[in-house]
Amino acid sequence: MSIATETRSGPGPQFVIAIIVRALPAWAVATVLALLVYATVQQAHRSMANDPQIQVAEDATRALGHGADPRTVAGASAVDLAASLAVWTTVFDAENHVLASTAVLDGRSPTPPSGVLETARRERENRVSWEPRSGVRSATVSVAVPGGSRMVVTVGRSLREIEAREQRLELIVAAAWLASLLAGLMAATLGEWLVRR
Repeated sequence: MSIATETRSGPGPQFVIAIIVRALPAWAVATVLALLVYATVQQAHRSMANDPQIQVAEDATRALGHGADPRTVAGASAVDLAASLAVWTTVFDAENHVLASTAVLDGRSPTPPSGVLETARRERENRVSWEPRSGVRSATVSVAVPGGSRMVVTVGRSLREIEAREQRLELIVAAAWLASLLAGLMAATLGEWLVRR
């Protein structure tokens, strides 16, 4: 008389594959939602980076259009682009020369690429992120002065705080995404186990 013995082993490859197949839809949904949340909040942060430059630039061009002195419009307080979060203003003439500026970097008033200013003249306004030096980035709004002067006012502010917020956002979204993947895996494992009981 022989006695049959049953050995128990861990989950086989088919069980693992079945779990992955069950988890894939949840993982896909979690990934899409994470990307949508990140893109939406990141764009909101970036659009906020242009406040209050839009208002300052429009007010400045309006004043210049009525004959105000560029030095009065720009202001007198220098802003170090490498260190300060303050808003800075630069007024350019028709040849892209600085007429007045509160922006200072390495002891001088930096000038954005000529294409930025020409686009502002052509389209009335131009909003770009500008990096005059490695590690120094500003959200800028350039607005053309109405009339025939071809002057342009560029107003900017450091992106340092916005970029710090974006880094925190990346960590939060990544943590939520990984937690969603883990939850989906656990739900798929439980579901497959119940089916095979």
